[in-house]
Amino acid sequence: MSSPLSGRRGQAARNDEAILDAARRVFLRDPAAPVSAVAREADVGMSAIYRRFAGKEQLLQRICADGLRQFIAVADEALALDDPWEAFTRFLGGVVDADVHSLTVRLAGTFDPDDELARLSQEAERKQVALLGAAQDAGVVRPDVELNDLAMLLEQLSAVRLAGPDRTRDLRRRYLALHLDALRPAAATAPLPGDAPTGAELGARWQRRG
Repeated sequence: MSSPLSGRRGQAARNDEAILDAARRVFLRDPAAPVSAVAREADVGMSAIYRRFAGKEQLLQRICADGLRQFIAVADEALALDDPWEAFTRFLGGVVDADVHSLTVRLAGTFDPDDELARLSQEAERKQVALLGAAQDAGVVRPDVELNDLAMLLEQLSAVRLAGPDRTRDLRRRYLALHLDALRPAAATAPLPGDAPTGAELGARWQRRG
């Protein structure tokens, strides 16, 4: 039987999860939504939120950090695979299913990233470099694809959103399959036009707007 203290800790953990899940849903729908909308969505009082988070800024930092941790976990699972193409496709499929890039599309520029987000972003980049590099070294991904092309590809797929989560996931997987075919060296009929986005261009979106 759990002690009263462990029971309180369990309830606090459940509240944390409910608040973060609600914050993700609320702010993906409307990045300008107030913290009170999160409280309503999570069915908790405002005091429950402010005991854990100083305000909206910290909530946004936390859900984006959690998204990056998901991204890193997916990458780690892929990196454990021996086959470079399987690892590459497992990685992209896992990131699409986790819907991590919706956070970038909706929330970039709405808050100031903290040091933890910068650290996680650098870790995520290192793992992407390893996965893409291994696939290109093995000759299974066309050599003119660059790291930041993958970010744009994943953001395009995050825009696919229809009636419900199951239908949305199926359609995203459908269009990911088309992208994966296009990433094969045999699909290349000409060099890719233009240049991939730079790190500075992608990073500029996180500068706070307004």
